Amino acid sequence: MEDVLAVYERPYDPAHPVICLDETSRQLLADVQPPCRSEPGRPARHDPEYVRGRVTNLFLALEPLQGQRSVLVSDQRTRLDFARCVKHLVDIQYPDVERIVLVVDHLNTHTPASLYAAFPPTEAKRITDKLEIHYTPKHGSWLNMAELDLSVLQRQCLRQRLADRDAMEWAVTAWTERRNRASQRIDWQFTTADARTKLRRLYPAYED
Repeated sequence: MEDVLAVYERPYDPAHPVICLDETSRQLLADVQPPCRSEPGRPARHDPEYVRGRVTNLFLALEPLQGQRSVLVSDQRTRLDFARCVKHLVDIQYPDVERIVLVVDHLNTHTPASLYAAFPPTEAKRITDKLEIHYTPKHGSWLNMAELDLSVLQRQCLRQRLADRDAMEWAVTAWTERRNRASQRIDWQFTTADARTKLRRLYPAYED
């Protein structure tokens, strides 16, 4: 826990940006009947019946100090999908930085081994060398600030019915662009000192 909190206390370093990465799944839902748009004197209406589609996965990468994020949609959440997401961060989102300080939870796909499963060894090594990985503790995924942004994404974007992957990508892209234009940052206040005071029960006991 203190390892992640120490990362959050670092000053902003453009050569070593702190990126919080998390993921969530979402089932695609299609309308049975097209919704009726609002008109003067008549509110919008939609049929409560819907058709279930497949489940998609969303990776959200948040740079909290800059208030910037990206969302990638994938059909699954395998180690190969995680590896492709990390490669996108390294080669597309942050190609010029020295190293990405990556905060993730302890999901078994969130390891450099996933990169070696997805890419040839030389490519996996190149990507791994660009990463400084920090893991949230077991049962402590709430320490990943990307979870907070995923909650906002759920409230502001994912409550609507999205029939297919194209609709999902369009919706999350529009949401991401709005959030990034506003530079919506995470006001993280929980520090190592707070952890030692408020979460003492989680620390091992010692004797003088």
